[in-house]
This record gives sequence, C-alpha cells and structure tokens, in this order.
Amino acid sequence: MSDDEYVYDDESGEWMPASELAERRASAGRIEVRDAVGNLLADGDQVTLIKDLEVKGAGQTLKRGTLIKSIRLTGDPQEIDCRYEGIKGLVLRAEFVRKRG
Repeated sequence: MSDDEYVYDDESGEWMPASELAERRASAGRIEVRDAVGNLLADGDQVTLIKDLEVKGAGQTLKRGTLIKSIRLTGDPQEIDCRYEGIKGLVLRAEFVRKRG
C-alpha cells in the first residue's frame, strides 16, 4: 500500500492514509507496562525494588533496593517476569519496582 491510498477506518469512521491506519492498529496491540513512578518498561530492562517483598513459596524476602536484571514483559500491564538467584518463576508487580538507569 502506498501513502497516497486512503482507506476507511470502521472504528473511527474516518478516511485516512493506509500507512497511518496500519500504524494505529499495530500500536493498539501493544501493552504499556509502567513502573511505580511512571517510567515505561521494556524487555531486558533492569529494575530496583522500592519495597521489601516476601516471596511466597520461597521462604525468602527480597529487600528494598535489590537489583533485578533483564526483566521480561508478560502481556499483563501490571506483571513482569524476572530471574533472581535461588527463585524460579519470579513474577513481580510493576508497582513495586523502579526502572534503573
């Protein structure tokens, strides 16, 4: 499709360039995950805990200031998947972390 080609968008009821409609539909499928202070998180980011968290099933508490490296987004806007020494399958709520860097 070229930029000069206009298509009708059923959702908005408007005619728009095909490239703009394609971009709008692609961005609609993305989920934004934000940390406790509103920073946008992405796969591979490093985060720091802002609160002591008791890890259920591990009998361990992660202390405030603990660095978590290389997070992965899960598709849920409030959960991030991460790895930490001795804890398998650690999932943290985004409201308890702050992006580092």
